[in-house]
Amino acid sequence: MKKFVRMALATVVALVVGLALTSCTSDTSQDKENKAKQDNYDHLVAQQPAGRMEYSPTREAINQWIKTWGKRGKLSYVYIQNANGEYGYFIMKGLPVPRCKMLTPTEKVEHSDSGIAVLAQPGMDGTYTSGSTCNAYYGFDATTGAYMEFTVGTNQSFFLFDKPMTMPEYASAKQLGPTSVKDVEKKP
Repeated sequence: MKKFVRMALATVVALVVGLALTSCTSDTSQDKENKAKQDNYDHLVAQQPAGRMEYSPTREAINQWIKTWGKRGKLSYVYIQNANGEYGYFIMKGLPVPRCKMLTPTEKVEHSDSGIAVLAQPGMDGTYTSGSTCNAYYGFDATTGAYMEFTVGTNQSFFLFDKPMTMPEYASAKQLGPTSVKDVEKKP
């Protein structure tokens, strides 16, 4: 009989604790929707698990990019197409750089008793940037070292190559910077 009373008492205690815990944690609508989303995702993964690749063309392309542009003195051939479909070109040392790229962190995370704050940090020129200059690019001319900057966006595109292009639209492109294709072909 004592054994039965202990088991009944343990069952009652477990029920009371279980009910108390569930009453303390009522699910919000957001919790329910997140659970539904996670349940659906779990179902889909079980039905359609991610495939496995034997080879990654993306990794190969990134490694080829590194081999191509990781050489000192590599030239960029930047062809610009305007809204009228006309082409011009620059030849630059290395890759054109978006103006929003920085050598130092642009933000600093501060922790305090009040929480976390993300603070803007000044750039190397002592000023702050909004990061809105990502459509402006700069670089240096291949033979003169002259600073060059261009912007792409509405009705203007640029195409970047590591060699001069011979297709008609590129071959007839107007020289926009100090260096011509002939100038760099002469270099040993």
